[in-house]
Amino acid sequence: MKRQYYISSDLADLKLVEQELKFEGLSTPQIHVLSANDAEVEKYHLHAIEAVLKQDVVRSTRLGAAAGMAAASFLLLLAYLLQWHTSSVGWLPIAFLSIVVLGFCTWIGGFIGIQMPNYQFKQFQQLLMQGKHIFFVDITDDQHVLLEKVLQSHSGLIHAGTGEATPEWVVKGQQKFSEFMKVMP
Repeated sequence: MKRQYYISSDLADLKLVEQELKFEGLSTPQIHVLSANDAEVEKYHLHAIEAVLKQDVVRSTRLGAAAGMAAASFLLLLAYLLQWHTSSVGWLPIAFLSIVVLGFCTWIGGFIGIQMPNYQFKQFQQLLMQGKHIFFVDITDDQHVLLEKVLQSHSGLIHAGTGEATPEWVVKGQQKFSEFMKVMP
């Protein structure tokens, strides 16, 4: 899947685009609106980005966990090489400390990430501050023609590039979950 970014200043037009894309067969999890004005986006019932995904929490937490794994592994290796595990306490405190280091690094990564905009949306920060809205669609190669067809009648949208999309299996899973929740009593 590819992500197509568009810039707009008209939420009413974005609502029409979203409806037309859904009519053409795209699902709600494929269509998103990023805006600094969440209340307006909600007023138009557009599929907005969740607040936690506007920040770089997920990626930074993963980076923190990777650093924590490296630090914990280093600590275990150091304990082995220096023969600390042969003392009367054994491996237990060293293993516990490694787990604490892993958790701490993961937490710090998330803490840093919550203070930064998502790395995928950094390029749009200035536009968001100017009151613009970023409309983006995750599409397969087959759906590109459908997107172009819909966008021909919406000249207010300015193409702003492409990026990495949500994996197709995640989008399909979100769609199936949504369908399941509609059927539930």
